[in-house]
Amino acid sequence: MAASSSAMQMQSLLLASPMTGLASKRQMVQFYNMKPMPRFQRKLNLQVSCLAEEGDQKEPMPAAKTPEPKQSPPRISPKVSTKFSDVFAFSGPAPERINGRLAMVGFVAALAMELSNGQDVLTQISNGGIPLFVGTSIVLSLASLIPLFRGETVESRSGQFMSSDAELWNGRFAMLGLVALAFTEYVKGGTLV
Repeated sequence: MAASSSAMQMQSLLLASPMTGLASKRQMVQFYNMKPMPRFQRKLNLQVSCLAEEGDQKEPMPAAKTPEPKQSPPRISPKVSTKFSDVFAFSGPAPERINGRLAMVGFVAALAMELSNGQDVLTQISNGGIPLFVGTSIVLSLASLIPLFRGETVESRSGQFMSSDAELWNGRFAMLGLVALAFTEYVKGGTLV
């Protein structure tokens, strides 16, 4: 009983602090009603008996050796499938990355040529831009595919600033920008800049 009264006193001191705003014991009881818990006595006469019969006795087991800590094997990154159908699948690593890289190069090249020559995108393509476009596409596609067919992931070479996700988003925006540039120039009937 002494333990419960000291616990109540401690609670009244803690709850009647300036932080809680409870000044009297009556307010504290309304806020936190604690009932004393009964104490259970330990049973000191605990006995353990064996259920094995006399004939079932086994030889004592030798003392167990302390197991040596196992060294964890070096972490090997899982290999990515290098099959052609997996690399070029709709959700595979190649299509969106290659298209995004080509769009980034194409968008910057189209704007640079437009600023230097004053020609819109469709005029640039019709004035001999197709062989340059095809050559650039082949070089960038091969440069993108060689690591993928070796089993390397794009994420393995990405850092914090130049990450693979940033490359995907930049490629997506470049694809949209290239289409928007061509459409705007077509509707306007001339160069954007």
